[in-house]
Amino acid sequence: MQTQTIVLIIAAFIIALIVALFQYLHKAKQRKKNTFFFAFLRFLSVFALLLLLINPSFKQKKIFTEKPKLVVAVDNSLSIKHLDQDQNITEFIKQIQKNNILNDRFNIVYYSFSSALHDSLHFSFDQKQTNISKALGDLNQVYKNSIAPIVLVTDGNQTYGKDYQFSSIGYKQSIFPVVSGDTTTVFDTKIQQLNINRYAYLKNKFPVEVILTYSGIETVNTRLEVKSGNSVVYSQPISFSLNNNSKVVNFTLQANRAGVIQYTARLIPLEKEKNTINNTKTFAVEVIDQKTNILLISDIVHPDLGAIKKSVESNERRSITISRPIEIKNLNLDDYQLIMLYQPNTRFRGIYEKLNTLRKNYFTITGSTTDWFFLNKIQSKYSQEITRQTEYYIPRFNSNYGTFLFDDIGFENYPPLTGNFGEIKLNTSYDPLLYRTISNIETDEPLLVTVEQDGIREAVLFGEGLWRWRAQNYLNAKNFEGFDDFFGKLIQYLASNKRKSRLNTISESFYYGNASIKINAEYFTKNYEFDRRGNLRITIKNKDTEATQTIPMILKNNSYEVDLSNISAGNYDYTVTVSGENISRSGSFTVLEYNVEQQYLNADVTKLKQLATNTNGKPYYLDQMDSMTKDLSEDQRYKAIQKSKENVVSLIDWKYLLAIVILLLAIEWFARKYNGLI
Repeated sequence: MQTQTIVLIIAAFIIALIVALFQYLHKAKQRKKNTFFFAFLRFLSVFALLLLLINPSFKQKKIFTEKPKLVVAVDNSLSIKHLDQDQNITEFIKQIQKNNILNDRFNIVYYSFSSALHDSLHFSFDQKQTNISKALGDLNQVYKNSIAPIVLVTDGNQTYGKDYQFSSIGYKQSIFPVVSGDTTTVFDTKIQQLNINRYAYLKNKFPVEVILTYSGIETVNTRLEVKSGNSVVYSQPISFSLNNNSKVVNFTLQANRAGVIQYTARLIPLEKEKNTINNTKTFAVEVIDQKTNILLISDIVHPDLGAIKKSVESNERRSITISRPIEIKNLNLDDYQLIMLYQPNTRFRGIYEKLNTLRKNYFTITGSTTDWFFLNKIQSKYSQEITRQTEYYIPRFNSNYGTFLFDDIGFENYPPLTGNFGEIKLNTSYDPLLYRTISNIETDEPLLVTVEQDGIREAVLFGEGLWRWRAQNYLNAKNFEGFDDFFGKLIQYLASNKRKSRLNTISESFYYGNASIKINAEYFTKNYEFDRRGNLRITIKNKDTEATQTIPMILKNNSYEVDLSNISAGNYDYTVTVSGENISRSGSFTVLEYNVEQQYLNADVTKLKQLATNTNGKPYYLDQMDSMTKDLSEDQRYKAIQKSKENVVSLIDWKYLLAIVILLLAIEWFARKYNGLI
């Protein structure tokens, strides 16, 4: 307490004494036997009021013992139930809860985890994904400033995320894994992984890669089959041995019909196998039956037109129409996914106006007859210095081109293109695919560029003579595939099938049962501005059971989203509607049956032991409760700590003082009243 406060308290004592003596002794006409009692009551009440005004502070010191925390994290994934360990784990947790030794030594905190960490012990053992690394990382962050060893009850099987045996290096807390599940090696064959593209084009072949594994010591023979419906579309005999315990099988399948085609890959189980679930995997491919229509507009006759037509139509999923500018009024540009403009001149003015209105992608090819006066004026993305002279340009491939994947097909050995002499200026961001080489001098001037601005894609080739390139490709390789592939990738990048709509839905054609199933929707005002005020709902219908459900969609960033991860495998139709608007969008998707948690045969003891080593912990099994209790209770790293806490308490916070003042004044008043002094 400060000296100034002590002086004020002494002064308050004197003032209270003076007030009491003045009122009951100095002013009293006669002294009675209870006068000093009244004076004492007045002194106490005045002194207490003055103390409240002074409000002195006192230091209060508390000493307490803080026990270390013990974190118990329990795996709540489906693999626990699949390995028949759910009852054992539940019983193990009950033993911890009743363990007096551990509860006296630690403050025990319980968590469960699967794909995420939860601060509860609600066990369902039905979660389809496990991310042990994320759960441990979250716990390490939560308890980074305290002592909190972690008892991790799990089978050690992780379906996704970082490998926890490596990510755990450097964790502050020691981890004590409790292994649940069979630890013996089980005789088993399984489909370890299946790699496939999600999309294929009709009448094309698509590749499939299947990785097969075997655990056992005997030499065994089986067969890999792939079925579509009841038909076997691929079959191959497979043999395994102790030293040859894995196979990578690559093959192709034919996309014969459009839509989502489901396949089942099955490795025929052996007689001794206990787990046959992991011998089968279902996959799907969306076969696209979509023909790309291209319009090529030219006001001149040139060999390039024939080369372009043959290159485009080398893929039967594409078609091209060649037209003159004056014929455009009879065509609907919306029927075409790409417009190609060959050596534009003033007759192309109406075409450019339509392209700007419709916001179509286009491919411009310039050459010796291009009207650069017109072209420089009609658009602002690029311009050419006008010299009325031509020059030859040898192509040079840009290996740093990043808009899409592209390989050099030997451009530097191709004949030169003919273009206009003069500097080219590009007034927007662009990605050069080919540069110009002039008279064996390499320059940074572009020959072929791609541009994307305001959602519109354009490619510009500053030279004519593509027919020579296609002919040169044939001379080099005895086929046109290299050039046609080069031209096809450009078309694939530029071709657009999107049409404007106020409501768009974004979904996959199929989902795997272990993956997140999310459908997004975009809703726009009549000015095509994203509208955050919409009330969107989605109706899901199971085609097999006819069951329907309607779910509101949640606004998330710049789209509306719904998470359907809990729906069962099957075929579904959906319709998205907007309340108060007469617009809707429909679609369909398929959920494939697949549960990665059922692919495991036993606990991953090796990784759990390494996890314990990395964090200075120790592994245990479910039947080693006594051993774990003894080790944790005797571990000198986890001692209770005696701490002191000092609080500064103001007298005004002591509510009883005000009650004492009121009580003193009340006693004085009633006593005076009783004695007839009032």
